[in-house]
Amino acid sequence: MNRIITVLLVCLCFSSFSQTSQQNHDFGLALSYVPKEVNLSLSWKQTYGITANKKFKLGYGVRFNTYANKDKYYVTAPAYLTSGEKGPHVLFIENLQENIDTFHVANAQHNSINAVIYLEYDFSEKWGIGFNIDAAGIAFGGSREGKMISSNRPITSPEMVVAKPTPYNVLLVSDNDIGMLNSELYATYNFNQKLSVNAGLTFLFTEYTTEQEIPYNDNNDRFRYKSLMGMLSVHFKPFNN
Repeated sequence: MNRIITVLLVCLCFSSFSQTSQQNHDFGLALSYVPKEVNLSLSWKQTYGITANKKFKLGYGVRFNTYANKDKYYVTAPAYLTSGEKGPHVLFIENLQENIDTFHVANAQHNSINAVIYLEYDFSEKWGIGFNIDAAGIAFGGSREGKMISSNRPITSPEMVVAKPTPYNVLLVSDNDIGMLNSELYATYNFNQKLSVNAGLTFLFTEYTTEQEIPYNDNNDRFRYKSLMGMLSVHFKPFNN
């Protein structure tokens, strides 16, 4: 699965860069931050105007994310446990607290390479808004030892568990999602045809998979942290005239 996704991402990159320079290649650098959390993103995207006035744009791209945090609590990830069901409708279902256990990590670090979907709208030549979200890709990072916290544990003494970032990422809506997925909501200001800045919010899912399944959490091995951060990015379009 990981090899297939990697090949698809590489093919997308080579296919895109082989196109003509008139197609508005956009290279971005984004920094997202809240206390004890930071994410840095490097991206490439290609957007197309899909309305008559070209103001509404749809696009695709590739993004590398690297994220770190301190002293965070990762909770049970799969939707069938958090909501008791699967499917897009879990977005509207309250979590079942009795099914949710916690994996505490002192220092976490995650990396990902994902294909990205973009939606943007230009109010004028200078101002616009946009939204993007990671669709699929791979994740990697070092192992971490953390404490498993659960009211269902048969023994009250702390249990230390080793985990690694979940190796693949798939957008499936809300808690159905798997792995590390980044999304941004932002306003855009264009200095000129080549240089612009975005300011807004980053909503980031990161996820650990434990080396062993947790028997008192329905043999689950995936634990997720959801982060909301402020975001600022700079974008350069070197081929624009």
